Amino acid sequence: MIDLNFLTRFKTKGKYKKNYRDAKASYLVRIRWAVSLFYFAMGLCFATWASRIPHIKAALGLSDGQLGTILFALPVGQLTMMYFSGKLVTRFGSHRILPFSILMYAFSLTNLGLATNAWQLALGLYAFGIFGNLTNISVNTQGVYTEGLFKRTIMSSFHGMWSLAGFTGALVGLGMLALDLGTYSHFLIVALIAFLLIAFNFKFLIKAKETIRAEKKKGFQKPDKTLVLLGVIGFCSMASEGIMFDWSGVFFKDIVKVPGALVVLGYTSFMIMMASGRFIGDRLIHKFGRKRVMQISGIMISTGFFTAVIFPYLIPSTLAFMLIGLGVSTVVPTLYSIAGKHPTIPTGEALTAVSSVSFLGFLMGPPVIGYIAELSSLRFSFAFIGIFGFAIALMVSRIKAIE
Repeated sequence: MIDLNFLTRFKTKGKYKKNYRDAKASYLVRIRWAVSLFYFAMGLCFATWASRIPHIKAALGLSDGQLGTILFALPVGQLTMMYFSGKLVTRFGSHRILPFSILMYAFSLTNLGLATNAWQLALGLYAFGIFGNLTNISVNTQGVYTEGLFKRTIMSSFHGMWSLAGFTGALVGLGMLALDLGTYSHFLIVALIAFLLIAFNFKFLIKAKETIRAEKKKGFQKPDKTLVLLGVIGFCSMASEGIMFDWSGVFFKDIVKVPGALVVLGYTSFMIMMASGRFIGDRLIHKFGRKRVMQISGIMISTGFFTAVIFPYLIPSTLAFMLIGLGVSTVVPTLYSIAGKHPTIPTGEALTAVSSVSFLGFLMGPPVIGYIAELSSLRFSFAFIGIFGFAIALMVSRIKAIE
């Protein structure tokens, strides 16, 4: 049992079953592919659920208000698990937690296909959120470990696999609907695919277990300043991202006033550029540095929002949404990469702290947009969120950990 050389930066002690320092490059690449496919499996499960929401809504006879209330069970489940995820990953190791959590995540997906009424769906989504959060923390911990084996940043490409899985899940969902396959059968097939991905790749996860033990202190402990700032930056980025997921179609329909199927153009253009940005983001960071890339990303986010607000027409708005997608693509992966290398806090717990604050943006952003739009207009609310990009650019300059 030997220590990984790169983990000495964390000032923690870990136990490993392989001397990765002397491993062949081909084996390290295999590790990277294994972790990438875990990201893909997670994204595929989430996208599969999302692709069936309209069908489930119709099958259960839910109104828009009822569906909105039920959907809230998923983030509640994630928030419930946030306190425990980092501690479990630190205690047992992400290489043990990840296979278990993603298996349960896929199993929870199949249960959603069995729901015959509202409370069953809500309960299923709550469980789906719990295992989704546990999977998120453990897979990103593995991502940080794997990045440490290479001499360049690769975290963005991992998140790119998640985005790619989103496209794949949507396409598979369309195919299943075309074949008139039931929801449970659809979810079961995807779960089996996830099981196969896990079975062929779990043995390549980095077998590390952090044994750091923080000293117990009485009274209130001041939060780590760096992690708080990283979390606030993540909040701004994920709020922008969440708004694109939930409101891009509404913006194109009500503000841009595009006809028919073109309503999805804004969301599609955003997703394409977000995925593309994640696959090229690591190269940009390696060339220009994290700080510069994140500052430019923040400016791109604001420029995109303000362009769509000032020029609410088809081509300008499409280009604006592409700019937003490219802007948000590298922010969260970079934050996770930085947080995971915190010198005194275990990787899993540091990631939990940052993702907890960040996720509040994804959770609160879309409802806030709705409230602001109701009081004024959707264009004004988009302009309000546009300020977040500039805030990201300003806050990045204050964090010494960002190079």
